[in-house]
Amino acid sequence: MSTHGTMSTHRTMSTHRTIGVLGAGEVGQAVADKAVRHGHDVLIGNSRGPGTLEALVGRLGPRARGVTAEEAAKPELVFLSVPFFAVPELTGLTTWAGKIVVDTTNQFAAANPWRGRYDVGDLTGSEWVARHLPGARIVKALNTLYAPFIAADPRHAEGRQVAFYAGDDADAKAAVAGLLDAFGFAALDLGGLREGGRLMQLDGALSAKHLLLQDVD
Repeated sequence: MSTHGTMSTHRTMSTHRTIGVLGAGEVGQAVADKAVRHGHDVLIGNSRGPGTLEALVGRLGPRARGVTAEEAAKPELVFLSVPFFAVPELTGLTTWAGKIVVDTTNQFAAANPWRGRYDVGDLTGSEWVARHLPGARIVKALNTLYAPFIAADPRHAEGRQVAFYAGDDADAKAAVAGLLDAFGFAALDLGGLREGGRLMQLDGALSAKHLLLQDVD
């Protein structure tokens, strides 16, 4: 299957050598694996502490380190892979102002199993996340994909796995798009958190849509 979308012809390669990952579930693990495989150092943290991450870090290799949630929030680029309803607990973890935060969350009201929809009123999920991480430069990405599609090689004979992204800060979006491209995804820009976020969020038109982009020379 192929899809059309807005794909920037100019990418800013991410200069963020160290990447933070908050959340060590399937998505957090898949992101951390992609990052270490492409030469980044990863600080991964969860609510239960570094001791629970030893086996995961052993699988990821020497570029990964299990840390506290506070330490995982320190880098200038952080992937947010915690349950949506846990986001308010992150407000005081660090000074979020200026950080690029890649929001991979979905608006589930409960986890294990994932169910229900958390009510954020008229806001999109990422707009709500932004309110709890004051000053962060939020980029919505990877939340439309099931975790196994993030973990797998995104490059296929038929094309590259599409990774949609949206945000209100052009420089942050360029950095995240460059990172997604480096991981092998076809990063497609959907605009701002309002319009793009609505398409991507839980029950949005692009939620759980797994598409391949056929590159044309």
